[in-house]
Amino acid sequence: MSRTLPPGWYPDPDAPHLERWWDGTAWTDHRRAPEGPGPPRPAGGASGRAKAVALTASGVVLVAAIVSGAFALARGEGDGVVADTAPTPATPPPSTASPAPSRLVDELDGISLPLPDGWVPAKYVTSDNVVMTTDGGRVFTRTLPANPGASPASLAKKDIPQAADSAYGGIRSHRVVGSERVAVAGCAGYLVRWRVRTAQGPDGYVQSLAFTPAPGGPPDAVVVRFAFDAGPDGPPLADMDRITDGIRSVRR
Repeated sequence: MSRTLPPGWYPDPDAPHLERWWDGTAWTDHRRAPEGPGPPRPAGGASGRAKAVALTASGVVLVAAIVSGAFALARGEGDGVVADTAPTPATPPPSTASPAPSRLVDELDGISLPLPDGWVPAKYVTSDNVVMTTDGGRVFTRTLPANPGASPASLAKKDIPQAADSAYGGIRSHRVVGSERVAVAGCAGYLVRWRVRTAQGPDGYVQSLAFTPAPGGPPDAVVVRFAFDAGPDGPPLADMDRITDGIRSVRR
């Protein structure tokens, strides 16, 4: 995945309910609520801190041409004969649409993740940012600095409070609904899952999944964060398990 973005406002990797200014090389300390006013546009005509959403192009209206029949008048014995010629229906061009991907490759962290039905890759990706989204659901990846003494369990337990606050903010309470060792892409891993209640906005489920690299791999550990809105507006909780179980290594 490309990690290069032009300067602009994008979802804050540490607080997805806010937007944060990316200066083209690093995150700044400027944050705002979505669609709020922001600092002047940077030189070079880069877009302001507009909400990072994909803009759909307007449809093109096709006007059908009416083809007139050719009239031929036969001279000679008998009455004139008029011959009508109907237009030949145009053959539509073959579809060039690419099939939807079934997996998402995170080249920076050396993993690939399955894309369950209804999930799509995020349009804008920087380090520590959204990897995939669906209605009411977000999945992030985070690369953690090398720490030889840290176990996957300690990394996941340390990350989950920040993951919950970043995803929802204003957490009133939480309940641990999952905490276990798992194998992730052939590596030792650990997950912690919370059910969170918020002061305002939707409640949700948050999961921090940490795993250490395989022998001979890069020294950094990886945390995959999940944030699913609770209730009918969020994705099925089973998608959290499908994505967790389907993570694979892409390192050679």
